[in-house]
Amino acid sequence: MASKAKPDLPSAAPVHGARHVAIIMDGNGRWAKKRFLPRLAGHRAGVEAVRRVARAARDLGLECLTLYAFSSENWKRPATEVADLMALLRHFIQSDLDEFHANGVRLRVIGNYRALDASLVDLIEGAMARTAGNSGPVIAIALNYGAQDELVRMAQTLARRVAAGEVTAEEIGIGDVDDALYTAGLPPLDLLIRTSGEQRLSNFMLWQAAYAELYFTDMLWPDFDARALEMALDAFRMRDRRFGGL
Repeated sequence: MASKAKPDLPSAAPVHGARHVAIIMDGNGRWAKKRFLPRLAGHRAGVEAVRRVARAARDLGLECLTLYAFSSENWKRPATEVADLMALLRHFIQSDLDEFHANGVRLRVIGNYRALDASLVDLIEGAMARTAGNSGPVIAIALNYGAQDELVRMAQTLARRVAAGEVTAEEIGIGDVDDALYTAGLPPLDLLIRTSGEQRLSNFMLWQAAYAELYFTDMLWPDFDARALEMALDAFRMRDRRFGGL
């Protein structure tokens, strides 16, 4: 049987009204270039920003913070930079998992992360398993993620369900699509932030952003902090979200 569409505007949201915020973390390279530093220094500073913002998200009452860490297109970057990014991710999980777990955070990784190195996949899945029983906010890391690929995988999943006789094509609804995406089970996306001044989605959460508010800032990601997140949420709170109504 087809699942029902999920409500667009859930109840019990915090004072700023947002339950789920996603961030396209852009500008590490430009941050480093402005300081005559190697790109790796920018990525390291970006990891520090992740720590600050993850803590701020918890303090501000967000249920879910999704961070675009590595896209399916980022493989086009030089192999040395990709290796540096994977090493930073590995170190981040190993060094911060205890803090996440102690604060009740649930770690979630979305995207085709199983295509990564087997030892990194084991580390990721171990971290998710360790925090799965926590009752606090979700930190979702989009890793080897591309929204177009996600939609193709969703279509394939639903096609297999139709072929198996579980559902007819006519019965498929919005809820079925939601449940076949990497973000299944997460709250609807309320606010999508992009740093560095660029104003595009870059193949990120195309389905989920259908009714999300968009917020662009010139601030480079390594400079983003708790105050910057509060400013984005203040702007979100002032938006008039009508979801197609009056």
